[in-house]
Amino acid sequence: MTPRAADRARYDRATAHLDAPVAIVDLEAFDANADDLVRRAAGKPIRVASKSVRCRALLDRVLARPGFAGLMSFTLAESVWLARAGFEDVLLAYPSADRASFAELTSDPKLAGAITVMVDDPAQLDLVDRARERDGLEVRVCLELDTSLQLLGGRVRVGARRSPLRSPAQLAELARSVDRRPGFRLVGLMAYEGHVAGVGDAVAGSPLRSRAIRLMQAAARKELAARRAEVVRAVRAVVPDLEFVNGGGTGSVQHTAAEAAVTEIAAGSGLYVPRLFDNYTSFSGRPAALFAQPMVRRPGVGVVTVLGGGYPASGAPGADRLPVPYLPEGLRYDPQEGAGEVQTPLLGSAADDLLIGDKVWFRHAKAGELCERFEELQLVEGDRVTATVPTYRGEGRTFL
Repeated sequence: MTPRAADRARYDRATAHLDAPVAIVDLEAFDANADDLVRRAAGKPIRVASKSVRCRALLDRVLARPGFAGLMSFTLAESVWLARAGFEDVLLAYPSADRASFAELTSDPKLAGAITVMVDDPAQLDLVDRARERDGLEVRVCLELDTSLQLLGGRVRVGARRSPLRSPAQLAELARSVDRRPGFRLVGLMAYEGHVAGVGDAVAGSPLRSRAIRLMQAAARKELAARRAEVVRAVRAVVPDLEFVNGGGTGSVQHTAAEAAVTEIAAGSGLYVPRLFDNYTSFSGRPAALFAQPMVRRPGVGVVTVLGGGYPASGAPGADRLPVPYLPEGLRYDPQEGAGEVQTPLLGSAADDLLIGDKVWFRHAKAGELCERFEELQLVEGDRVTATVPTYRGEGRTFL
């Protein structure tokens, strides 16, 4: 029996009492992935990206492990909810225009002490001030550095379009603006190199593309390390007691941790290891989060149909944004239909061994987005479900 076949047998036994659709997290794989992230971080604390987990029970679990400290949230409303639930260090990774949540933040000393908001424009500070409910509370602020690699005088750009702040002078200027403005305290700097951390460099069947990605990423890491160090020096000249410099992501943990200017690493997808994180030369994780759909039809020889399964991930549309049939091995989509909202035909010799009602296991493309489809996660240890925990959706929270 292959390792994947053994996993299928375990998952089927563990969930035999449950009807599909069902989502699981294999805790042995989850914990092993957490250990690997800590190993690669080489002593620097890892701030957990909540967007990639979206389950409070699993956030609690990973933060209880040595090597992890703090959360990186994705909306201000989520940040407030997490802080009220007892998470004491929440860095909001994106600027917000949520006036109601800013009003709540500035009216509660506990929230103001636990949450750090992201800023890359003075107008964002104005928005906070207009929403203030109570004078005297300092809002903790983090500045974001644009990490994109720009070539040919900026005519060629590699990386996400995020912050407008690139140079040490730009960051220092905004740092001075925050530092002299009443009601705000600059505590951190963040730089997320998504074109390195979130892009696999070993694309199956594409050796030339893989080599091009590796060359790009090597150049990007070198350029960013030098620029990030200069930016940190410039910002610390304004605010010497800066609390943290955050960088990285699952795919670049060890590279970013090697930079002296960086004090902590952000990571989250490396806990679940969705399919987009299969293609890296620098690490390999264990698939920990999966979902199953029931086989409900047999249209013909070598074909079965499962209920639903069309859960496309965010980002540029493409086949890599779809879930992938994982267990049993040997199933593939019908290219004429793909993954459907209500039904999904699957082709392959493995189809002939499936019975009506059997589970087909899939891997989703992007970590936490799976939790937007399920209210519960079944936590599997060995061949048993040892706990059932709610996702954000299961707690009635859908932040985006």
